[in-house]
Amino acid sequence: MDSLTYSIIIPAYNESQRLPATLDKVLAYLAQQGWNAEVIVVNDGSRDNTADVVRDFARRNSIVRLVENPGNRGKGYSVRNGMSQAKGDILLFSDADLSSPIYEAGKLLRALAQGADVAIGSRWVDADLQTQRQPFYRQLSGRVFNLLLRVVLGLRQKDTQCGFKAFTRRAARSIFPLQRIERWGFDPEILYIANKFGFKTAEVPVEWANDERSKISPLRDGTRMFMELCSIRWNAIRGLYRVKAGGGKSSGGVASSQLPVASPSTDTQKQ
Repeated sequence: MDSLTYSIIIPAYNESQRLPATLDKVLAYLAQQGWNAEVIVVNDGSRDNTADVVRDFARRNSIVRLVENPGNRGKGYSVRNGMSQAKGDILLFSDADLSSPIYEAGKLLRALAQGADVAIGSRWVDADLQTQRQPFYRQLSGRVFNLLLRVVLGLRQKDTQCGFKAFTRRAARSIFPLQRIERWGFDPEILYIANKFGFKTAEVPVEWANDERSKISPLRDGTRMFMELCSIRWNAIRGLYRVKAGGGKSSGGVASSQLPVASPSTDTQKQ
């Protein structure tokens, strides 16, 4: 158990207001679990003092690390950049607003312990876990997008877009080097690649709360994400996802005897 390490990756764009509370919660959770972990905040060309906030935390907490993108490249690029520099055996990325609380990580780790290579948080496997739902128009656009995912990419997950996903190191090293979508549409791409390589993906119901300060525009970003779905399909036709970078298919995730699981109390109590 002590030999496993964890990388928590947080993409951030103009997140100076939300990051202090987020990092406080993440660091408290990691200390409570006693994990050997690192926290990587990827600054996506923020125009506020996001980088300064992270540097301040890094001065006071040696496990916090700032990674800078070359300008504003998008959430997908940020996650890939963080994954490429992460050192953990288990790699998890979370949205900066912690819409899914960090203590829900225990559920993803249990899925990996039970043999999954990829564990994705889901808002729709058990909708009762949503403590604050999205407006109806965003729910509707999400359902339409999910239907397109099934038709265009053959993905069967109920929720690909929840910003709370965990990977074994081998899965991450196989998937992310092939990722090409740099903005909001990257989630379907990495799941498509995981499926193509035969990685076992578990969709895990997690607590989730809508943040009204979300930066996604249903019209603008929805149109862009549809175009990105078409790009993924075209990339697949061109054979761009055939190379098994980083080692290829896993043989059953992380052994449950090796993987520490968060205590039940931290799965049910907010920080």
